[in-house]
Amino acid sequence: MTINFRHRVAGTVAAVLAAAILLPGCGSGSTNSASSANASAESGNQTISANITEPSNGLLPGNTSDMSGWKIVSQLYDGLVTFDTKGNEQFVEAKSITPNADASEYTIVLKPNLKFSNGEKITARTYARSWSFAANAANGQVGAAIFDDIKGYDELQDAKGDKNAQLSGLQVVNDQTLKVTLKAPNSSFAYKLGDIAFLPVPSVTLKNPKKYSLRPIGNGPYKLTKWKSGEEIALTRDDSYTGPRKAKNSGIDFKVYQSLDAAYSDLLAGNLDVLDAIPTSALKTYRNQQGITAVSKAGPSFSSFTIPQKLKHFQGEEGRLRRQAIAHALDRKSIAKSIFHGTVTPATDFLAPVIKGYDSKLGDDALAYDKTRARELWKQANKIAQWDGTFRIAYSADGTDKEWVEAAANSISNVLGIDAESYPFPTSKDLRSAIQERTINAAFKSGMQSDYPHPEGYLVQAYDSSAADGKGLNNGDYKSDAFDALIDQAAKQTDLDKAIDLYRQSEKVLLEDLPVIPLWYTNVTAASVEGVHVNYNYMGVPEYNTITK
Repeated sequence: MTINFRHRVAGTVAAVLAAAILLPGCGSGSTNSASSANASAESGNQTISANITEPSNGLLPGNTSDMSGWKIVSQLYDGLVTFDTKGNEQFVEAKSITPNADASEYTIVLKPNLKFSNGEKITARTYARSWSFAANAANGQVGAAIFDDIKGYDELQDAKGDKNAQLSGLQVVNDQTLKVTLKAPNSSFAYKLGDIAFLPVPSVTLKNPKKYSLRPIGNGPYKLTKWKSGEEIALTRDDSYTGPRKAKNSGIDFKVYQSLDAAYSDLLAGNLDVLDAIPTSALKTYRNQQGITAVSKAGPSFSSFTIPQKLKHFQGEEGRLRRQAIAHALDRKSIAKSIFHGTVTPATDFLAPVIKGYDSKLGDDALAYDKTRARELWKQANKIAQWDGTFRIAYSADGTDKEWVEAAANSISNVLGIDAESYPFPTSKDLRSAIQERTINAAFKSGMQSDYPHPEGYLVQAYDSSAADGKGLNNGDYKSDAFDALIDQAAKQTDLDKAIDLYRQSEKVLLEDLPVIPLWYTNVTAASVEGVHVNYNYMGVPEYNTITK
């Protein structure tokens, strides 16, 4: 099915993701409805308490690499677009986003009278400077690779270059109009604009990013009022905010927990309003617990563990054989049943069931629990180089991963006859730092939950060569010419069915190379105190601005 970007009527093609918002009229209509609904709602005066772990980095959009940072940054800033609970794109600061005939150029028109909370006007130049800052390797932003599509990105990849250099593909036509020229056609670019790295930041932040990553000035429904490391991050409603995400509460008090079990105990005791993940110790019982409202539904989360390309015994052909062996040595169904009690589904691809292009059969062969095949592959690898040492899977002790990591290590050890063990880091921040700095000497828990609900958000960000070497979320530094070529071909397709076929071909390359070992798709498992009203967004995260009690 070929998509006509200029004349397609919104809603006529339910299967189409990549073109749902490309018409000025379509996006504006959705946004106005959402805005009216929010505007008519009464704002509450109660603060909502919610759980979080310590963000790995400061609170800059382009340097946000974990869910904790995402939760905060997404409340402090508005961008061009957002997505509703079903993943449909809606305009926020954009008035229109219009591609040319082959989707190689996009014209973005902003709504008038946009401002940051400090009064600074938001213009097309604001966006151009913010994106250039985030894309520029000299500024060391972990989300840089998301801008790879834009002309001029390659010229900004000198870590010792000019920190103020700008993307040549961004043309400020006037205060409200930004023209974006891509290196090649990309029909998914309008969806990518929903990635957190595309959020704008004020000029004062660009002048002193280190300072303002700890004291962010945004344009969203909340302001940061307190950040006490390891204890609390407090947000207060910004009453000057005029956007479509008006807060229905007075603020969000994010409590930092070292373990989900502790957070769950606080929820049951009435000391925490909203818990966005349930500890594995409670998955069997939480849906029957009195005093709370339990949630369990399909979500966009893909879970895996990454085996870095640099690890001893995991390079070249030897590494490929060992990854394949480990994939066959994991009894996913048993782990899912015994530990997660039906709240996860064993993975069959690298997407998620709620994402267009998901294939429930794609990885049946490569990911099947097969002890005989696993041992054969391991023996083949030993002919190249004899295995020595211990296979370790790293995780953070303040999360929910201890039980499944230990179970996975035990499964690998039993099947392959090698030493395999869990490798805990005290906090998610410690683990993330070791991953980002490439000091970790082990496999590590990983996964994807894209900021934008499109196959590219899962595949490009995690496995494309452009996202390796600290420039994106390809933290194993996997590089494949075959994979990159298929991804590039998919980006040129304005026919979504053809693009999906190419994405599936790229996934077949991943199933052969296995830069990560797919595990399962995780349901949204959450809970709130009775009387607290919570909606969950397309990412399965609480829609914080709409929570009331």
